[in-house]
Amino acid sequence: MSGNILIIDDEIKLLKLLGMILSQENFNVKEASTARSAMTMLEQYEFDVVLSDVRLPDAFGVELVKSIKTKYPQLEIILMTAFGNITDAVQAMKNGAYDYLVKGDDNEKIIPLVYKALDKVKDNKSRVVQQAVTKGFNQIIGKSPLILQAKKLAEKVALTDAAVLLTGETGTGKEVFASAIHEGSDRKKNSFVAINCSAFSKEILESELFGHKQGAFTGALKDKKGLIEEANGGTLFLDEIGEMPIELQAKLLRVLETREFIKMGETKVSKSDFRLIAATNRDLVDEIKQGNFREDLYFRLNVFEITLPPLRERKEDLKAIAKHFIDIFSHKLHLTAVQVNPDYYKVLERNDWKGNIRELRNAVERSLILMDNNILDAESLPHYSEKAVPESDSLSIRSLEKIHIQKVLQYTKGNKAEAARLLEIGIATLYRKLEEYGLK
Repeated sequence: MSGNILIIDDEIKLLKLLGMILSQENFNVKEASTARSAMTMLEQYEFDVVLSDVRLPDAFGVELVKSIKTKYPQLEIILMTAFGNITDAVQAMKNGAYDYLVKGDDNEKIIPLVYKALDKVKDNKSRVVQQAVTKGFNQIIGKSPLILQAKKLAEKVALTDAAVLLTGETGTGKEVFASAIHEGSDRKKNSFVAINCSAFSKEILESELFGHKQGAFTGALKDKKGLIEEANGGTLFLDEIGEMPIELQAKLLRVLETREFIKMGETKVSKSDFRLIAATNRDLVDEIKQGNFREDLYFRLNVFEITLPPLRERKEDLKAIAKHFIDIFSHKLHLTAVQVNPDYYKVLERNDWKGNIRELRNAVERSLILMDNNILDAESLPHYSEKAVPESDSLSIRSLEKIHIQKVLQYTKGNKAEAARLLEIGIATLYRKLEEYGLK
C-alpha cells in the first residue's frame, strides 16, 4: 500500500531520518519544518497521513490537529513528542488525532501505525464515495453563484408536482438535477426512470415509452412494460426531448393531459400517475418555428424551466468536481494514495470544456489510467497539456498511440468496447489499430 505522507518537525535531522524511513516503505513523503509551511503544502498537494511534532516554532501541535482536521477531515494525524504528557494526548485525541507517540520510546511503532492510519483513510474515502453516489441535492457539486441559483430553483420545484424543463449544453448535469429533484419530492420512494430520446429509432422509442403486447410487431415475443407504466407514482425523465419524433410528441401530449396511454398492439387504456422532467440542449422555441417541435407540448413541458450553466462559466467549481471524480475512479481502481500536483488543476482550469462536466469526467478517468507513479500531473493530461508533448523526437505519434491504447486496454481488463468508449473512437477503428500495432 502506498500513501502520501506529510512530516512536520523543526528538528531537521529527525525530519530527514523519518522521511528516509517512510520513503523506503514506498510512501510519497514531503517534509515541513513549520506549521505555516505545512498548511501551504496541504493546500497544494493531496495527503493521507500527517506526522507532526507537538512543539513547533509557530504552533502547538495539539491545536494544529484541530485546524487541519477542520479543513481536511479525511486526513489522519499522528502526533509525536519528546515529552510524554497525558493531558496533551487526551486533548489531541479529542481534536481528531489518530494517535499520539513519544519519540524514542515508540520509534518501532511508527511504520505499523502509519499503515493502520492509511487503512482508516481508505475506509474514510470509501464512505465519501458512497455518500457521493447517494441521490439528492448533495450530489450537485459547486458553490458558484450560477450553480447555487439553479440548485435553489430545483429545491423549490422539487416540493411540487410541476413538470420541469432542464435546459443547457450537453454534459452540464441535467440527469443529476433530474434525479435530485425526484429525491427531493414526495415521489422519492417510487421509481425514477430515465430515457434518452435521441438514442432510439421512432419504433423502439415508442415501445420503450408505452410498452407493447406480445406480437405487436416483429420481434415482440412477450408483453413489455413501458417506462410510462414503470414511472407510475414516481418520475419519468426524458433526456434530449428535442430529438423526439413529432409523431410521438402528440402521443406524449395526450398522456400528459389525460394520464392515460395505450400500449402498442393493445386496445385497452392504461393509466399512470407520474411526474415529468424533460431536458434538452436545443432551443425548443427555434425548433417550434422550424416545425420540429409541437408548441402545445412545449407549454406542457415548460411549466418550470431551469437552465444549467456550462462549466466554463463556473470555473471556480472545477477543482471540487475534479476531486470528486478522482475519488470515484480511484475507488474503482482500488487506488488509495493518488497524489495530485498543482499543475494538474492548472491544466484543467485552462481548458474551455466544451463537453462540460461529462468531458471533465472522461478526462479525469483517462488521466488516472495514464498517470505514472500514482501522481496526477500535467503529463497525465496529454489531450489538454502542452507540457505533455515530448521535447525530443524519440517517441513518434505512432508509438505514443500504441502505448496509450495498451494502457487503456490494461485499465479495461481487455474490454474492447469500454476501451473504444474511453478512446472516443469506434469499435471497428480500435480493432483496426490493434491489428496495425500487432496488439491482437
